[in-house]
Amino acid sequence: MSPLALVAIVAVAALLSVPRVTWQWFGLFATLVHELGHAFAAVLSGRVVHGIRIRRNHSGDAMSSGRGVFGTVLSGVFGYPAPAIVGAALLWSVFAGFTAPALLIGGVILVLTVLVIRNLFGVLVVLASAGVAALLWFYASPETQGYALLVLGVALLVGSVRGLATVVGVHTSRRAQLQTSDAYLLYKRTGVPSPVWLALFAALIAASVVFAMWSYLSR
Repeated sequence: MSPLALVAIVAVAALLSVPRVTWQWFGLFATLVHELGHAFAAVLSGRVVHGIRIRRNHSGDAMSSGRGVFGTVLSGVFGYPAPAIVGAALLWSVFAGFTAPALLIGGVILVLTVLVIRNLFGVLVVLASAGVAALLWFYASPETQGYALLVLGVALLVGSVRGLATVVGVHTSRRAQLQTSDAYLLYKRTGVPSPVWLALFAALIAASVVFAMWSYLSR
């Protein structure tokens, strides 16, 4: 990949994830990935997922139940880092030559997500996302698919950093909104201070960014 192509990919990704006018739409997909992160972590820890909600203000819920603290903690941790983890995985898949499988797996996950969405707006977000994946799968060339996943991956990485900055802002200047913070909810469940959880979110996001850069450099 030429330096010019890389700059173009980063520029398009920034246009999706930085300006408010585009973030109000792309941020809904980032929220979906965030809530799916909670849901996948819950399933991996043996919890039962009852549903996911996505709202127009970019908030959401992933409702699950189960015994023990471990599942609650694992599910709570993998919300904010989820977009970065998925973004890094998309970049790796393209650079490693697995663009088509990544697109197919992502599309299948989106279709299956409809089964656990519990509000109409959330259904619309999932269907729109699945529709974009279907258009890429059936009508885009392999090269275009690769560029699209690279843009999406970088945009999710940026979106994850943006989400982290937002939740840090909740803890520093908008404390009336603490009930919306995963870090605060984890503190209430475990007694471990919120800054520890925020630091863990930041470490996972930073590791994802490093992995994405390594994937590019070692391609």
